[in-house]
Amino acid sequence: MKMTMDINKIRKDFPILEQKIYGKPLVYLDNAATTQKPVQVMRAMDEAMEQYNANIHRGAHFLSEKCTTVHEETRKYVADSINAKSSNEIVFTRGTTESVNLVANTFGQEFIEEGDEILVTKMEHHSNFVPWQMVCKQKNAAFKVVDIEDDGSLSLEKLKNAITKKTKLIAVTMVSNVLGTINPVKEIVNLAHQHNIPVFVDAAQAVQHMKIDVQELDCDFLAFSGHKLYGPTGAGVLYGKEKWLEKLPPYQGGGEMIERVTIEETTYNELPFKFEAGTPNYIGNIGLGAAMLYLENIGIDKIADHENEVYQYAIDQLSSIDGIRFIGEAEQKISVISFLIDGIHPYDLGTLIDKKGIAVRTGNHCAEPLMKRFDVTGTIRASIGLYNTKGDIDEFMAGMKKAVKILKAS
Repeated sequence: MKMTMDINKIRKDFPILEQKIYGKPLVYLDNAATTQKPVQVMRAMDEAMEQYNANIHRGAHFLSEKCTTVHEETRKYVADSINAKSSNEIVFTRGTTESVNLVANTFGQEFIEEGDEILVTKMEHHSNFVPWQMVCKQKNAAFKVVDIEDDGSLSLEKLKNAITKKTKLIAVTMVSNVLGTINPVKEIVNLAHQHNIPVFVDAAQAVQHMKIDVQELDCDFLAFSGHKLYGPTGAGVLYGKEKWLEKLPPYQGGGEMIERVTIEETTYNELPFKFEAGTPNYIGNIGLGAAMLYLENIGIDKIADHENEVYQYAIDQLSSIDGIRFIGEAEQKISVISFLIDGIHPYDLGTLIDKKGIAVRTGNHCAEPLMKRFDVTGTIRASIGLYNTKGDIDEFMAGMKKAVKILKAS
């Protein structure tokens, strides 16, 4: 049964949406790049800075103990939210990019040898592509890229055929930031584990749209960013099965990640602190937890139903434009629309509709191999979030039609 939510009430939680751009009401359709922040998240961060700001861990005074308690309660909440077995499996990072680099560097150092293989797909964001490519180059290993189908879906058969005895890790996005494709991660993990291959999942575009259960997925690593799920920038999560995190060496050296330091030797802290060198972004991490709680209080299923309704309306409206070409039409999708219009450069269109207060993203979306796969240099991307409405789409379409008319005339 479809679940509804009070969209007018929700929009009031986002003060930025009330402003005007060039005298026009803001229509924000760039949510795949970053989401806006509700007042509940800002208040949680303000409260931390105003009432109990102090460097966490090891402090003997009240403020430090209070801040440490809230920070570690946030870690436990994040673990519970994605159904990790333990908060020891939750490492706070600066975001998905740092999480990928952490695993790529440490896993590569410990487990990748000359002649080994790492598999990724052609739909990966650069952050889940380049770090693995770098490791393979450093180790003289093979970097294998699995092609996708014309509709933007990933063939399990092609992935299966790419696996060999030398495959040491598979890295895959749960949801494409360009295509909106939802990949069959559970099936990919099952396939990989039949060959004793660990799987790294990029969930940066998934966690804000769907419920994630890492134990059900059985993935070995999973990462996401706070700013994609209505939280702050500079805060993210790396989930790793405890058995893997125990095996990996530290990513960075410094304070907190140590147990004991002598001139002769350093021993390392227990999980997850082994991977959290230096003062963490504790204010940002508290904000990330507040954002996840905000989504939970609304209901992720309600959010998904609402976004899908707005998405379908947008697709129906956009389909009326002559010469439009959608990039990514897989059956399983979230509310991301990438498209081109014959004879019009994406940047020109994006620039013109910006003057109407409409924010979309143009370019290659940090996915150049994917652009090459579809023989394009870039697309226009409209990405729908929980606060978007059919009214936003009407404004978007009005701006689009005027811009297309101007550009085709010129």
